[in-house]
Amino acid sequence: MMERKLTDQLRLIARLHPWYEPLLRQSGISLSKIDSSPPALPELPLITAEVLDRHYYAQAERTESGLSAYRTSGTSTGIRKSIYYSREDDLQYIKAKKASYLNWLGTRHGIARAMADLGTGHAASTAIAIFHELGIAAEAIPFTAPVEEHVARLTLYRPQLLYTMPSILEAIADALPFPRSLGLRKIILVGELASAEWQTNMAGRFGLDAGDVLDTYGSIEIGAIAAYSHELGRYVLSDDVYGETLSAEALGYEPLGPGEGVLVLTSFSRSLFPAVRYITYDVVRGFRAEVHQGRMIHTFACITKRIGPELKHGEKISLYDIEEVVNRHLEDATLRVQVESNKLKLYIKSNRLDESVASAIQHDIEHRIGDIGMMIRNRLLQGIEVIHVSERDQLPAGAVKAKKLYQ
Repeated sequence: MMERKLTDQLRLIARLHPWYEPLLRQSGISLSKIDSSPPALPELPLITAEVLDRHYYAQAERTESGLSAYRTSGTSTGIRKSIYYSREDDLQYIKAKKASYLNWLGTRHGIARAMADLGTGHAASTAIAIFHELGIAAEAIPFTAPVEEHVARLTLYRPQLLYTMPSILEAIADALPFPRSLGLRKIILVGELASAEWQTNMAGRFGLDAGDVLDTYGSIEIGAIAAYSHELGRYVLSDDVYGETLSAEALGYEPLGPGEGVLVLTSFSRSLFPAVRYITYDVVRGFRAEVHQGRMIHTFACITKRIGPELKHGEKISLYDIEEVVNRHLEDATLRVQVESNKLKLYIKSNRLDESVASAIQHDIEHRIGDIGMMIRNRLLQGIEVIHVSERDQLPAGAVKAKKLYQ
């Protein structure tokens, strides 16, 4: 079954992306022979950032009927790039998101109103349609609005479910004396890293249990990738997405920590993006294939960080582990991490941060996160500085995604 799906997908990608067939030939794979001699997945070429820049992003503007074009933020290169979805791509994306929501909510969820409070891009543009298909009335807030407007709209509309990004949820929680006064019953997250400890603390601030928060993982390139399973305690890849991991060394980066690998994805439902062994550059921990309820699924424990040439120490610094440490000590922490002058700086907004807690956080990060401790001992990092800020505008912040490593 997997073999046939793969050969069909290779033909589709080669037809829609003419540069892909020569790439296959360079790997010794002929489309004319794949039925009699189908390639194994590891034999296929990797779709790296360099390959995409050379071929996909350099292509002329596509003009097929019914397509949607989304633009990347351009935060790493300064250049916004177009990523395309066919009508079928969009339908498959909506189907995958609905399935993950219903699997978590249950068919008798009783949710009547939802609010989408996101950035821009594919997730934001499809959110309302997805909720309507689930029989849930929904409204949206533009992420560019001041946080006071977000709070006012939430207070007026009284949604039972909020679909948002972790940093936006932090801003809302910080702006309210009693976040639980909003009356939220469920929260869906997308777009940024959200550690398990952070999720538990944030759920508590809104008067919810950890199981009332669904963390989802997706990208504009692939679409819906995974959702957290509270039953398994792991992220589960969507049905039509096949995962594997590679060592960082195989991609020219420094070695990762134990059990970590760079996530590589193949989508069997994506057509206008060449998602065959696509390198995400996201680092996951504990990736494995397992049988659950009679079917094979791919799961991982968490996303620890993202590697890339723009981060000098990005291979070693796990935002996930830092956030876990901070949120073990502080239930109301808003955290931003910066590497400046070879020092790891933690900007923390919290009503409970004092000198003793700051010292405990510094100690735990240095002694419980092995890679960071080793970097300090080897003088790749000079040390850890905890900076207490009283206002959100004193935190390092990006245009949309705020929970990232700043340099």
